[in-house]
Amino acid sequence: MIDPLTPRTLLLTQLLATAMMTGIIWFVQIVHYPLFLKVPAEGFVAYEQSHTIRTGFVVAPLMLVELGTATLLLVLSLISGEKMSLSIGLSPLSLWSFGCLVLIWASTFLIQVPLHHLLEQRPEAKAMELLVSTNWIRTILWSIRLGLLAFLVSGKIIL
Repeated sequence: MIDPLTPRTLLLTQLLATAMMTGIIWFVQIVHYPLFLKVPAEGFVAYEQSHTIRTGFVVAPLMLVELGTATLLLVLSLISGEKMSLSIGLSPLSLWSFGCLVLIWASTFLIQVPLHHLLEQRPEAKAMELLVSTNWIRTILWSIRLGLLAFLVSGKIIL
């Protein structure tokens, strides 16, 4: 039986969720958000409201898994006396990765979510353009985070 609270399981679960979010964010950045400008104004509000709900069903669980596993690994590393097995959570790579995650969440809830709320009220080209340009923050951070976690996994765990 697999213990879900082992550093290995937490790290691999985190890596998987991050890889999925990195793929999603690149699709959103290159394809999805730029196409907002092509949606006719008369149907945009309904489109945006539906988009927000449907996207939430996909990304919210993954983001929560990412945050939960990263936080749990960090907390377990801080309270554990088993420095050898839990040092993953306190390694510089893990801490940088966690920092990227904090910045991703900050960007999401301080920039992108308010822009989506605005677009749920009325189609506004400037807000759509701002959504595309500011989403690069998350796209780059998730890409860096994925690289850090992949490097951490390759150095700490033999699959």
